[in-house]
Amino acid sequence: MGELSEGLTQVLIPVAALIGIGFALLQWFLVSKVRVSAVADYNGRDNGHKSSLLGDAELETGVRVPEVTAKCAEIQHAISVGATSFLFTEYRYLSIFMGVFGVIIFLFLGSVKGFSTKSEPCTYNEGNLCKPALANAVFSTIAFLLGALTSVLSGFLGMKIATYANARTTLEARKGIGKAFVIAFRSGAVMGFLLAANGLLVLYVAINLFKLYYGDDWEGLYESITGYGLGGSSMALFGRVGGGIYTKAADVGADLVGKVEQNIPEDDPRNPAVIADNVGDNVGDIAGMGSDLFGSYAESSCAALFVASISSFGLNHDYTAMSYPLIISSMGIVICMITTLFATDIFEIKYENQIEPSLKRQLLISTVLMTVGIAIVSFFALPSEFTLYNFGGSKVVKNWHLFFCVAIGLWAGLVIGYITEYFTSNAYSPVQDVADSCRTGAATNVIFGLALGYKSVIIPIFAIAVAIYVSFSLAAMYGIAVAALGMLSTIATGLAIDAYGPISDNAGGIAEMAGLRHEIRERTDALDAAGNTTAAIGKGFAIGSAALVSLALFGAYVSRAGIKTVNVMTPKVFIGLIVGAMLPYWFSAMTMKSVGSAALKMVEEVRRQFNTIPGLLEGTGKPDYANCVKISTDASLKEMIPPGALVLLAPLIAGTLFGVETLAGVLAGSLVSGVQVAISASNTGGAWDNAKKYIEAGITEHAVSLGPKGSDAHKAAVIGDTVGDPLKDTSGPSLNILIKLMAVESLVFAPFFAAHGGLIFKLF
Repeated sequence: MGELSEGLTQVLIPVAALIGIGFALLQWFLVSKVRVSAVADYNGRDNGHKSSLLGDAELETGVRVPEVTAKCAEIQHAISVGATSFLFTEYRYLSIFMGVFGVIIFLFLGSVKGFSTKSEPCTYNEGNLCKPALANAVFSTIAFLLGALTSVLSGFLGMKIATYANARTTLEARKGIGKAFVIAFRSGAVMGFLLAANGLLVLYVAINLFKLYYGDDWEGLYESITGYGLGGSSMALFGRVGGGIYTKAADVGADLVGKVEQNIPEDDPRNPAVIADNVGDNVGDIAGMGSDLFGSYAESSCAALFVASISSFGLNHDYTAMSYPLIISSMGIVICMITTLFATDIFEIKYENQIEPSLKRQLLISTVLMTVGIAIVSFFALPSEFTLYNFGGSKVVKNWHLFFCVAIGLWAGLVIGYITEYFTSNAYSPVQDVADSCRTGAATNVIFGLALGYKSVIIPIFAIAVAIYVSFSLAAMYGIAVAALGMLSTIATGLAIDAYGPISDNAGGIAEMAGLRHEIRERTDALDAAGNTTAAIGKGFAIGSAALVSLALFGAYVSRAGIKTVNVMTPKVFIGLIVGAMLPYWFSAMTMKSVGSAALKMVEEVRRQFNTIPGLLEGTGKPDYANCVKISTDASLKEMIPPGALVLLAPLIAGTLFGVETLAGVLAGSLVSGVQVAISASNTGGAWDNAKKYIEAGITEHAVSLGPKGSDAHKAAVIGDTVGDPLKDTSGPSLNILIKLMAVESLVFAPFFAAHGGLIFKLF
């Protein structure tokens, strides 16, 4: 069995990360070749690409082409400015939170041994001396800040590339659907690869810098690295909740007044909330999603590294085997590069019905190739036999066992992706049944949609259950951690098809606002309907991986807190269990109500403008877009604090007041109920959205019979879509962060809870 040498491992990981960043920059360069400024291109610079965008001087609904291009550029600029200013405001608030929470981590962990600077005997590696608890406090805080910064950067870069690409996608749609698809997909790939490579690179650099201090004490080193995951996810939580409230307040407001009351089409420039709606797609679906998946990635890496450090990898100081999670991620970046070429260069898209299969093919190709990649990594990076920590005992494992753990996580992800697609794509019967139920009004639509969401939970849960059972039987807690990593190993491709959705959504909005020809709006709608489904697939991945990640973190927490077994029959644990299962509902109640009250303000503002601005509906008066943007911004910044506080304080309160066992119950309860609520919410919302798109597109006879835009069935579908918006874009996706964040936070604070927790039970 050949094993990689330590030196080669040290080189391969950063090289893979840099290749990923290089590939992202290449894709960005290819996107930037589409020019958006109209004038320069149009003055007849005839060097072969005078017609790069403009084709021949075709007439667009009576508007000369340069004006259309200028209009697109102007709308793109407005969206970009809105998104950037919102994110900067949000990050200002978050920087205060980072500072405060960093201090809390330092004080809690430093107080474990009364801030002493003496070396301690190790927890797991008996007989050796480890670095003091104070060092753990300092380095956990640094790792937390690093994770938070990388998370914020991931979201911000994603938003920048998305607002850069949206108008380019619109303009390319004039040449044909294939061209537009490639631009949207390439821009998604930029985000996917930047995020995967950045996450890997920062983690790798952090480990090597921490090593300068920790030296041989790997146990302390990897325990403090868990702060990286905590930082990533806590930023993701606020990004997801804040962005989700922003985007849905605007969306619900724009839909209810525009489409249902005033009967004007979606994204009509007369609608005052239309800019806020398109900004929202970028701050919620792109920036929020980026931070979210980065958080999952960081946490599954941290969980795997921590469990490995207390196993034979850590005790024997086998650097290559220890870095197995990082090598898998490096392999993932390379595999995803090959997969991306299939979408952009090998297969060309000519018809609208090829879009969705092409995106699905991305998932399949990356999964198949990655399976081979994992086999190679497991063969070369792992010793043929080793022991893994298993709750006080140890378990002898062979390297092919770990191959199966990672592979089953990877394939479970594919199953969840495909099932999500089946339940949310308008090509299949579930969504068509929901659309059909709109004949009898909004009530039946809502009933069918809810039923669809609950039903869509069944198979993903079985997939997660099988993955958990197999990986745990083969390799204990480490198996589950690497299964989560397997699911996220193709994160670059997953994010590319996910970010593709909001980019095409924006492209459609720009086409409508700039007054492009009807058939161009049809092309962007086809891109967008596929994008809805891929966004649902992305959420499915995020939720599935969150379940596995939190289980791995839960195992790491249980071992770190020194709990021998978690017994459900003890009242301490059971009360934790039942309260933990309630938390996702409390959290969803907060986020849904926030969207509702923000949407209420938005509806009132849009109505006010339609009633008071003269000539707004006729198209002679100009709407006040800025006011709507301000409503969304203020609402989301104010409303993101209570849900965030709930998630961050719950583990701290449970651990400090009720002790480690009750907290173990809380984590198990929130994991079990959170996954169900999250999957059903995302899929219900996605199905309602696509049922509406199915009726609007009118491709089949069935869809035509349900009526054109503005028919009763269509209005019922719009109401369903509006109800589903906060479900699929605010509470659903934020719940997976709730599950992960509580688990990783408990792990980081475990030394404190084990030393000082359970105040209430100590008093009585």
